[in-house]
Amino acid sequence: MRYSLIFHAPEPQGGDPQPAPEVMEEMQKLMTDYADALDSAGVFIAAEMFEPQQATTTVTRRGGSVVIEDGPFAATKEALVGVFVIDVESRTAALAWAEKFPGTNYGVVEVRATAVSYIDGGWVHTQASQ
Repeated sequence: MRYSLIFHAPEPQGGDPQPAPEVMEEMQKLMTDYADALDSAGVFIAAEMFEPQQATTTVTRRGGSVVIEDGPFAATKEALVGVFVIDVESRTAALAWAEKFPGTNYGVVEVRATAVSYIDGGWVHTQASQ
């Protein structure tokens, strides 16, 4: 069963101080160690960490026309920062991995089961295990 560990965290605003380089380095090491542990356990599918929210471009269709705009669609305190996709036997296992996610010290991890995946050229329907 595939689950996404969807990471939301506050992003520094205009005048907010940036984290110190050593803090960023430590978090990168913790994230690498976490990804390595997922990989070693044989449950790792993919991980993506995103550019800051202000680097976002949104694409929408309004009245039949495509509209492309720079910047995030919604102004929020927390932003979508990244996602880890794992393949585990149950929701309980997904929650156990989410508990180990290093970013929970300053952000939130949303655990969401995959309903449908595109794998090897076709859509595969899955059902969440409890």
